[in-house]
Amino acid sequence: MLDRQVVKEFLEEELKDGEIKIPKGIKKSELVETFCLYTEDDFYEWLKDNYKSFFQSSSRNGTDWDWIRGRIKHYSKD
Repeated sequence: MLDRQVVKEFLEEELKDGEIKIPKGIKKSELVETFCLYTEDDFYEWLKDNYKSFFQSSSRNGTDWDWIRGRIKHYSKD
């Protein structure tokens, strides 16, 4: 899901800015892949939580479509 090249460049910059050196025995490609998988796992959980709150928002009886219409209107202003 994540663009590994973008993540690689991001990590290189962040590690450089943080003055963090990758220790011997850890390949950069493995670090990038593991960080991507870690981030994707977290992202999936975040999506599930947001799905629940979005479609169950402000309504004890299920989906509050009026609230969703309001969100659509709000974000369509751009």
